[in-house]
Amino acid sequence: MSTGPTHAMSGLLAWSAVTALAPGHPIGQLAPQSWAVGAVLATGAALLPDLDHPGSTISRTFGAISQGLSTGINTISGLVYRATRAKRDSNRDGGHRGLTHTLVFALLATLGTTAVVQTSQKWALPALMFVFCGLTVRGIMNDWCPKQDALWITGLSAAMTWACVVWTAQTPASAAACGIAVGIGCVAHYVGDAVTEQGCPVLWPVPIAGKRWYPVAPPKKMRMRTGGRVELGIVGPIVTGLSVWLAAAALQNAGLMPFLGAFDLLPI
Repeated sequence: MSTGPTHAMSGLLAWSAVTALAPGHPIGQLAPQSWAVGAVLATGAALLPDLDHPGSTISRTFGAISQGLSTGINTISGLVYRATRAKRDSNRDGGHRGLTHTLVFALLATLGTTAVVQTSQKWALPALMFVFCGLTVRGIMNDWCPKQDALWITGLSAAMTWACVVWTAQTPASAAACGIAVGIGCVAHYVGDAVTEQGCPVLWPVPIAGKRWYPVAPPKKMRMRTGGRVELGIVGPIVTGLSVWLAAAALQNAGLMPFLGAFDLLPI
């Protein structure tokens, strides 16, 4: 898997790109507040698939709660893998890069988020936003302040949750935008994992080359090692820079940053 910060910024990059490059579509015409909520959801969701790995960034976000949930999902993922693997799939025990690393999971996360945003009456929406805000803060601030990170994550997540709840309209359009943001974040994670050495079984359960858990990936020469020099020294900074640039372009389209028009952020 890619590192937490790279995954987080890839989610923001994907959301920024989709909204900036689709000015004629409703997803590219969001109000600045709605765009910000989507950015938080996509950034947090880019860490969500790694909930199947007890040692991942996301599993440490909420202490014993997320650690226990991660262990449970890892077990379930492993069971699903063993129950559905084909003859040519490897005979592995672990559940990492299993069920949560598929488009099926991304679709379920999208639909679940949409349903919560549209139908929540009291606690479900704040809880949902707090989880994704926590993932966003953890992903971006990972290892910045290890001795007090729980305090920072809780405080910043609470403030961001309040803003996200206030800015989220419980309408079908707003709910759909939130769901799409989560789906985009998950897919960004899959792309990041696909370019690492292991690949990503994103197309499960479609059989490919005799495998149901076929690791989608580019040729080996184009893959990178997780946490290696290429990711930390080249890919990470590029993803971060593009995220900021496209976020500014998306907000410019929304009318929040008209003063950036002189810079012609995007030729659209």
